[in-house]
Amino acid sequence: MSDSPVTVLRTLTTGVYVIGVAHGGRANAFTAAWVTQVSFDPLLVALSINPGHASYPLLQGSRVFAVSVLQHDQIDLARHFGCQSGRSTDKLAGRRWRAGPLGAPILLDAAAWLECRVSGQVTAGDHEIVVGQVVGGELLSARVEPLGYRETGDLDGSAELYPRGF
Repeated sequence: MSDSPVTVLRTLTTGVYVIGVAHGGRANAFTAAWVTQVSFDPLLVALSINPGHASYPLLQGSRVFAVSVLQHDQIDLARHFGCQSGRSTDKLAGRRWRAGPLGAPILLDAAAWLECRVSGQVTAGDHEIVVGQVVGGELLSARVEPLGYRETGDLDGSAELYPRGF
């Protein structure tokens, strides 16, 4: 057995998503595993984003984001949007996507999508928790088996970010 933080925390169940943002004629997307519903009325979701990411200024400028839910076999999309910077490359180039009603990029090959308006934000350690009110969404695939964070292994390199002990 193991009591290391990385081993224990990876037992928390969470999906893998691509978050689309756009502002001022620029669009970008990034992989996120820290997304969850936080309220029924109003319908709210929260996501966690590193303020150093290239997508952060776009999110702050537009106050809108889209959540594309990845299928269990779409680890290639998780890797694509999570392992390169949007500062030096157009991560949406060559991918099937469209702008949602509020302008945020939605992946057409995803299982489902939600589009949200930012309603609040709070600093949480080295990330910002952004709360968004869901204003639209669609199930794109009748076969929905979401990709789980555990199935990505150390794709994001986070094992090095965890403390060595509790």
